[in-house]
Amino acid sequence: MPHSASTFDDLQRYAPEVAEPDDFDEFWQDTLAEAAAVPVLVDVRPEPTDLRLLDSWDVTFAGFGGDPVRAWYTRPAGVREPLPAVVEYAGYGRGRGLPHERPTWAVAGYAHLLMDNRGQAGQHGAGDTPDPHGAPGGPWPVTWGILDPRDYHYRRLITDAVRAVEAVRALPGVERDRVSVVGNSQGGGIALAVAGLVEDLSAVLTTAPFLCDMRRAVALTDLAPYGEIARYLAVHREAEEAVWRTLSYVDGVSFARRATAPAHFGVGQRDTVCPPRTAFAAYNHYGAANGRPVPPEREMHVYPFNGHEGGEAVHVRRQLRWLGSVLPPARA
Repeated sequence: MPHSASTFDDLQRYAPEVAEPDDFDEFWQDTLAEAAAVPVLVDVRPEPTDLRLLDSWDVTFAGFGGDPVRAWYTRPAGVREPLPAVVEYAGYGRGRGLPHERPTWAVAGYAHLLMDNRGQAGQHGAGDTPDPHGAPGGPWPVTWGILDPRDYHYRRLITDAVRAVEAVRALPGVERDRVSVVGNSQGGGIALAVAGLVEDLSAVLTTAPFLCDMRRAVALTDLAPYGEIARYLAVHREAEEAVWRTLSYVDGVSFARRATAPAHFGVGQRDTVCPPRTAFAAYNHYGAANGRPVPPEREMHVYPFNGHEGGEAVHVRRQLRWLGSVLPPARA
């Protein structure tokens, strides 16, 4: 995607009307109600690590369909007081990895839950949560079950993500009313979905979000994961209408419109994986349909010369400072 196709002024004005099914809210209410019928915590056990300043637990919680979903729960060692929590979602093709791989939020003083991606591990990172639900579709996660929204992989993954918030609230040592969500790329898109489905979050941090303005995104880039949708349609030409219908139930713009929590966005202006235009579609619609007279606080950080890597450590520092102002961590 040419850099000139996404000038900053152009991005600030980009607020497309994204197709939204009439039963969008009913679809997700029914999906989440079905998941909520099962108790959320399945197993919590201490996990030995070599990080002396952190304590970790191996958590299993009930996700979509009651399926067991794995997660790491980590918090500052020796801190007895309840802590605000950060629930983190991993990128496309990644799993939860090992408990010492992502210490940032726990070191900053938060209780941190890192959710595994069902069925996705092995491409970029390790994980151990299977996705036992099969349905017609392509060979990549973004095309699993893509012919019907009820069969779609992201219906399951987004449900898992909402249940992860419920799981962290059920864990000991967490301030239940002070929970935030964070993610990059696919994790950023999942965080936006949770922000639109969970009304009482304290904050959402999303960077280079996938799953936003998806029909436009497929037209803008041939790179995975969006390119995998195009490659599927290149073979299954008759499936186009069904594919767009399914994707309309998981588009981050629709979730962003319903969000109520303060939000922190970040994009690389040269991103060809998740084009910045699509992130601005979610940002510019953020909170527009939540029914509140004053829209939620939100801010966007743009890195003009960066791609999908975005601002990297510079952006993480901005995230830490922003979340510290919105959701102060433990002092200990």
